[in-house]
Amino acid sequence: MRRLCELLSVHYPFIQGGMGNISSPVLASAVSEAGGLGTIGTGTLTVDEVELLLLDMKKRTKKTFALNIPISVTENLKGMCELAVKHAVPVVSLSAGNPAPYIHYFKQNNIKVICVTASVKHAQKAEKAGADLIVGEGFEAAGINSPLELTTMTLIPQLVAKVQIPVVAAGGIGDSKGFAAALALGAEGIQMGTRLIATKESPYHERYVERLLEADDTETVIVGRSVGKVRRILKTAYADRLIQAEGSGIHPDDFEAMTDEEKHRIGAVEGRLEEGFINGGQISGLVKSIPTVQELFKEMMEGAEQIYENQMKTFKRFYLKH
Repeated sequence: MRRLCELLSVHYPFIQGGMGNISSPVLASAVSEAGGLGTIGTGTLTVDEVELLLLDMKKRTKKTFALNIPISVTENLKGMCELAVKHAVPVVSLSAGNPAPYIHYFKQNNIKVICVTASVKHAQKAEKAGADLIVGEGFEAAGINSPLELTTMTLIPQLVAKVQIPVVAAGGIGDSKGFAAALALGAEGIQMGTRLIATKESPYHERYVERLLEADDTETVIVGRSVGKVRRILKTAYADRLIQAEGSGIHPDDFEAMTDEEKHRIGAVEGRLEEGFINGGQISGLVKSIPTVQELFKEMMEGAEQIYENQMKTFKRFYLKH
């Protein structure tokens, strides 16, 4: 954990996942102020739109933060990379595409580079290209997912065994138990998205938060397999429409239109759950409270420490008896 915290200049080994077009400087700055790495996601926003978010973010916090750039969906990729340099963004997170062509540009401008991956092969390539940190994202995660469908439990230890740079676990983690489990797998920190939706600093619509709080263990669904666009979302009336459309053999372009970032904004920000979807990871069933980000981080650190102390005592008692 210390290596990760020193690398990112953060107090806690917690990274906020990129939230695309619904990124909010309010929540991201709260994460950074609480000691984690807050993140602004570019999604499909324009360079000008993202610049406004960055300016707002820099007004709200002087602490370290990141800019997540999803390579395959960013229209003006060159302009977005230049924007990160223009505003001296401390950390850039690259996802949804091959990061290799862009890593050197950021590194020569003193920007740390995180690469989000879902396989050992891609993690090794990112490390070879100069990445500072790997986020291994399991299939439990919310939003766009890898078609490989590897789970966090199986992915993280394999990544740790094959790369030398720090590995952060993402997907299905949102409490002290999940954090402790990630550390046991060899991760040096975690990345969270869904859990941060239900915090006091969250700017998202109350219907989104309520839907998350009432969710049980089976309240997320995968859509897009039939068109090669795997995404995990919460069950809603709009999710039912997507499932029905897939069952009827929807064209990939039509599916793309039904699941674009605007449809996500309609659901998450405006709360129109009949007209837009809301992302949700499998952690959804464990989210039952709305703490501040600071309270969440403190509970996760203290809870994980207690778990390890208790488990060590149990292990020693068992070992001595045998």
